[in-house]
Parts: sequence; C-alpha cells; structure tokens
Amino acid sequence: MEANLEQTLQEGKIVRQVHALIVAYLRDNNLHQAAAAVASATMTPMTPDASPSRLLELVAKGLAVERNEASRGVSSAPVLNSVAGVAGSMSLPTNNIDFSAMHDIKGSSKTFPKHETRHVSEHKNIARCARFSPDGRFVATGSSDTSIKLFEVSKMKQSMLADSRDGPVRPVIRTFYDHSQPINDLDFHPQSSILISGGKDNAIKFFDFSKTVARRAFRVIQDTHNVRSVSFHPCGEYLLAGTDHPVPHLYDVNTFKCYLTANAHDLNPNAAINQVRYSSSGSMYVTASKDGSVRVWDGVSAQCVRPIIGAHGSMEVTSASFTKDQRFILSCGKDSTVKLWEVGTGRLLKQYMGAVHTQLRCQAVFNNTEEFVLSIDEPNNEVVIWDALTADKVAMWPSNHIGAPRWIEHSPTEAAFVTCGNDRSVRFWKEIL
Repeated sequence: MEANLEQTLQEGKIVRQVHALIVAYLRDNNLHQAAAAVASATMTPMTPDASPSRLLELVAKGLAVERNEASRGVSSAPVLNSVAGVAGSMSLPTNNIDFSAMHDIKGSSKTFPKHETRHVSEHKNIARCARFSPDGRFVATGSSDTSIKLFEVSKMKQSMLADSRDGPVRPVIRTFYDHSQPINDLDFHPQSSILISGGKDNAIKFFDFSKTVARRAFRVIQDTHNVRSVSFHPCGEYLLAGTDHPVPHLYDVNTFKCYLTANAHDLNPNAAINQVRYSSSGSMYVTASKDGSVRVWDGVSAQCVRPIIGAHGSMEVTSASFTKDQRFILSCGKDSTVKLWEVGTGRLLKQYMGAVHTQLRCQAVFNNTEEFVLSIDEPNNEVVIWDALTADKVAMWPSNHIGAPRWIEHSPTEAAFVTCGNDRSVRFWKEIL
C-alpha cells in the first residue's frame, strides 16, 4: 500500500509539472487565452514556477533519446519510465530549511529578533481570526460581532511612530458587514482585490476591497454547514471550504459548483474540519480535523493521499499548513503540542513543546523565513517562539492581551505578525530595527 501511495504521489507530481510547463509555454508565447484555459482546467497557477523554454528543451531531449534507442532497436518504454522517475523526484526550487536532512540537529539555536507591539483596533466582540494578503500589504480580521476589518500594513507601522506629524493614523481602511453569525476564517484572492470570509451562518462571502464605499458582499456561496475555514487555490479559480462536514468542499469560483471526493466513506463522520490550506502550487491541500487527524489531499483528484490519524492523539487539530516548498506540514493541537510532519512519508520530524493550548482554536505558524515557529501559551498569556530546526524554545513574550490570544498570523513577506483574541483587540507586532 505504501508503494502504491508513493507511486500515486509521484504520478500526480509529474502531471502537475507537465501542466505548469504547458501554461508557462503558452503564456510566454502570447497565447494568453489558451494558457488561461489550461490553467483553469488543470487548477494550475497562471504564473507557474517553470521556464517557458523548459518544455521545448525536454521534448527535444526526449525525441533525441527516442531516436537513439530506436536506431539501436531498444524499446523506449524503460527510458520513458526512467525519465518519469527523475521528473517525479524533482522538487520545487527553494531557499528554505531542509528539515528532513537535519532532523537530529543539535547545537545553538538562533535568536528571534525583538519586536514591539501596538493595539491597532478593537472589534465589538471576540476577534476570532486574521489573515495577511499574499503580498503582505494588508491584513484582515474577523469577529464574533460579524464584522471584518481590513488593515493596511504600512499604516499600522506608521501608527507605531511617536512623531507622526499628520495626527493619528487610522490603519483600518475598510469595515465589512454581511454575515449574520460569527466569522471563522478569511482569505485573500491571489491576484485580485477580493477578500473571502467563512462564517457560522454557513456562508462564504466575497468582498471587493478596491471599492471604498462597499460594505457588503458582492457574491455569496451558501454552504450546507458551518464554514470553519476557507482557502483560495493559487490560480484563484477555486476555493476550499472546511466545514462541520468531514469532507472538504471544493468550489469553482465562477460557477459556484461544489465538488466532493469519492472516498468520503473512509472518513470519520465526526471529523469536522477546523482548518484547510492549499500548498503553494495548489498541487495539494491539508485539513486539520476535530478527530485529531491531519489529512493530505491531492489538489487535482481531490483524493485523500496521506491520512495521519491521531496526529494529536484524540485531541482536536486546530491548524495545519504547508511549508513553502510543500514538503512539510506544521500542525497544532489541543494536546498542547506543535508538530512538523514530512508529507511524502507522514513521518513526524519535530515536536515543539512547552506551550499549553487546550481551550482555544489556537494557531501555530512559521515566521516569513521559516526559521522560527510561533504559537500561544494560554495559561501564561504568552507568545511562544521556537527555533524551527532545533525545536528549542527561544522566546516567551507577554501577549499584552487580556486573556490569551486565540489567533496568531505571521506576515508572508516580513518580520511582522498579528494577534487577536477574546479581549476583542487586534495587536500588530513588528521587528525593532
């Protein structure tokens, strides 16, 4: 079974690489309509990490090998299998940490830089969730008061300067009201000025934050369950909803058609999904479930290809997300552990211990360089930071919230993060330079 799973993963990886090569070739030869059609049909980003000339290079090499083997009377099948094996083992280029090669590392840990923090706004009720835009320019927060606040990061930084000459800076640039129940999660469209939210009213709402006067959603998807989590595919044409249902709901953004996996019978019917997140290429997504499991799904077939049952024992998994290179998953659970998993094998690589979180739907996140892991200690009301490689605790900072934060979210582009919680407040943290 393990061999079959690895083969499935490798075949899926090859297919996704072929799709990326085709999109890159079409796009860079000014065949934008065709590129967009292929990208949409295969759920491939319109800006794949592939050279436009790479497809021609591979085809030329393949044809040369085929001609050479044919002239010697050798079947090309073994050669093609060999090429496929090499292609399947290729990984995305990355400058991030290779955790698998250093899982037993010992020695001195890095020092997490000092940060300063500021209360930047307050909801009328519990601040339940936060999300940065992919470019790090904006951050949105959702509340039990059913409102969404959109902040401009540059204005949050400006508000922290003591000598602002133009008077008080207001970092909240939009406030949206359109849910009838508390908001659970948010996400930004990868290319457009669109923000989506998922709420307890079973709705996914679309907001256009380019319009200064818009306060309500311009589109709504009405789901059948409480929408606990939302995540855009990197191409922006699809989104996932994690709900009280154990199966992720995949929606086509243009048609609102919902797709469900065919192997739902394998899932625990009580495994409501606390969080769902796409990988950076959209080739996979991960779910964190209330039954204590983490599951990896194929982004094309929507099949569960890597179930990690009991990832946090019988306790809820409250968050799960991929590293940028898609090789690892960071999860957090109500068993007061944060764990790092290898996607290809399901192997537990690291545990980050020493922070208690048993009550809130707490997050664990990497910083923007993936050198550190951040989470919350509830009893001590602290932000806890570990060295990602050594798993040593390197900092414990008072959160400055009244009661522990229930959500922490780090910027994808710089040394800055936000916390929000039951005290209704939103705090912005940035590195002291």
